[in-house]
Amino acid sequence: MNMFKGLRSNTAVAAVGVMKRSMAMASTTPRIKTFKIYRWSPDEPSSKPHMQEYSIDLNECGPMMLDAILKIKNEQDPTLTFRRSCREGICGSCAMNINGTNTLACLCRIDTDVSKESKVYPLPHMFVVKDLVPDLTQFYKQYKSIKPYLQRSEYPADGKETLQSIEDRKKLDGLYECILCACCSTSCPSYWWNQSEYLGPAILLQTYRWLADSRDHATEERKLALQNSMSLYRCHTIMNCSRTCPKGLSPGLAIAEIKKSMAM
Repeated sequence: MNMFKGLRSNTAVAAVGVMKRSMAMASTTPRIKTFKIYRWSPDEPSSKPHMQEYSIDLNECGPMMLDAILKIKNEQDPTLTFRRSCREGICGSCAMNINGTNTLACLCRIDTDVSKESKVYPLPHMFVVKDLVPDLTQFYKQYKSIKPYLQRSEYPADGKETLQSIEDRKKLDGLYECILCACCSTSCPSYWWNQSEYLGPAILLQTYRWLADSRDHATEERKLALQNSMSLYRCHTIMNCSRTCPKGLSPGLAIAEIKKSMAM
């Protein structure tokens, strides 16, 4: 009986040893992944935009696309330009188009299939400042235009905070989490065609965030600003916005709620 117990024990030890050796061999086998990244510099205005190819060993890189892009900048090409900050999907700085989808590089996992190349572009249909950096001047101008702050005709006499019920607070869920990364707006064909006048999914979601806030007293003024043919009604419910949001929000639903409130 003890002989069989020893045999099982030796077999288990041997199996663990084989597994460890296999893992060690796998980790030392290079996994070379090709990345093609959009490049354009205003310092060379006569040069056309182009895709530049880089190769990385995934064994020596973190799991996210932002890890790969940082590794390329730090080790291969310091001229590569992009935005990034928090690395946690909170700031929205690293928004870009990765393999055909607008997303955050810090939340997008690298496709570990080394037979496929990954392509990285700036957010589509925007002027490019350099490489992967889009010009968001118009986007932020539109955000400023909706007055994204609490507007009240009066405040509590005691000078303390303006309270709201738990039920009213829940109405803001799915709205306040927007980080203004612009992934949704730059995926919207209506915004591509009319971005000088159409506010776009991100800004309209932010608009509804204030329309839905029970503490805000500027509801009629906010609705009045939307009473034209362009600011709101260029939305044709294509729903690219809701499909691409890296935070899992639904700008399309927020726009539908605004339209309903405008009809009341």
